[in-house]
Amino acid sequence: MAAKECDLFIIGAGSGGVRAARLAAQRGARVAVAEMGALGGTCVNRGCIPKKLYSYAAHYAEAFEEAHGFGWPVQAPAFDWERLKANRAREIERLNAVYGTVLSAHGVTLLRGQARLASPHEVDIGGERWRARHILVATGGHPLLPDVPGAEHAVSSDAMFDLPRFPRRLVVVGAGYIACEMASIFRGLGAQVTQLVRGTQLLRGFDDDVARFLAIEMGKKGVELRLRTHVQHIARRDDGLRITLFDGQTLDADTLLYATGRGANTRGLGLQEIGVHLGPRAEVRVDAHYQSNLPSIHALGDVTDRLQLTPVALAEATVLVDRLFGSGMRRMDYEFVPTAVFTHPSVGTVGWTEAEARTRFGALRTYLSEFKPLKHTLSGVDERTLMKLVVDDASDRVVGVHMVGADAGEIVQGFAVALRAGATKAVFDSTVGIHPTSAEEFVTMREPVMA
Repeated sequence: MAAKECDLFIIGAGSGGVRAARLAAQRGARVAVAEMGALGGTCVNRGCIPKKLYSYAAHYAEAFEEAHGFGWPVQAPAFDWERLKANRAREIERLNAVYGTVLSAHGVTLLRGQARLASPHEVDIGGERWRARHILVATGGHPLLPDVPGAEHAVSSDAMFDLPRFPRRLVVVGAGYIACEMASIFRGLGAQVTQLVRGTQLLRGFDDDVARFLAIEMGKKGVELRLRTHVQHIARRDDGLRITLFDGQTLDADTLLYATGRGANTRGLGLQEIGVHLGPRAEVRVDAHYQSNLPSIHALGDVTDRLQLTPVALAEATVLVDRLFGSGMRRMDYEFVPTAVFTHPSVGTVGWTEAEARTRFGALRTYLSEFKPLKHTLSGVDERTLMKLVVDDASDRVVGVHMVGADAGEIVQGFAVALRAGATKAVFDSTVGIHPTSAEEFVTMREPVMA
């Protein structure tokens, strides 16, 4: 049977794959997309969207308590895990349908099943062969589970949104943003949470002040943080799990979550068989134009193991499609990419950490402010906010904005525009704040921290 033909064949209908498909089709390209799972990828189904919905849910118990200080002596109702799961599932199903509509509305052929590369220009899926000028691998990543005795009793983040029973005792292993978010969310929903960290602090790669401050604030919320420890053995018992730590101590839990890393989804795609170079974490190795060592094979998003953020995958898809089917003038700049961690309280950050900036720029000025937000003067909650600016002393340019506090992501998003535009500390100082807000603190800090 003769192969069907298209201009762009995309493996993976996650955020990056769907964006690339839509934009390429809008430029007149014939596009086919292969997907073996739910449309929308990790972000829609097992990541950003359900995580944010559960984060909203987790704030309500505390909000009921905070209401007392504002004249609302309400009693918190009982939490209904099954209702939350059902409502989330309905919303995700709606989003899956939206992605399908986007593809069909632009004339993209959606193929269901496992795709496998047969040659640099050919893909097999379900016994059908497609030939394409360009092939894009946008298959994302998956959580990794460690080689620990009894690891089969643990779960990954993929399972956390649909656990059959709410875990009254949850142990989270990991220090990254997924581990911290899950610890915060389930603590807010009412679980007893213990977080195990092999190293000495949370959020490796984030600013040190942010990491230290977040650990304190999460502790206030009731997350028990244990540093310099790791799991030696996991055993199933009648009443749950018995977790033995390397020092011989034990913990009992209903659920053990491992959030210690992610790997690229490249297995079974036939990449190595046709000569595509993979990296040490099985990621597709690409150049600055998202091209592999084979000119017709491209990759973007989490499968390349660069910045594992949905907006980054979307931006990469836009740049790639412009190069393949447009003017080729678009560029992706990975400097000053903002990100948020939806812990309680949340983290927002853009630019360089203080340690990174010292290496890159040399002399710095740093500005740090810690305060109790106005809301909590009546709420009775002992939560504080941290804000930090990192400034290149030679140019006066602000090169890092970091925050731990309510709505940190919403606040830092706007400051990301300022950093991209090259705003100096003088520009920050001359900007009028909105009062009373937490955000105004970023434009009112005047005295640098003494080195």
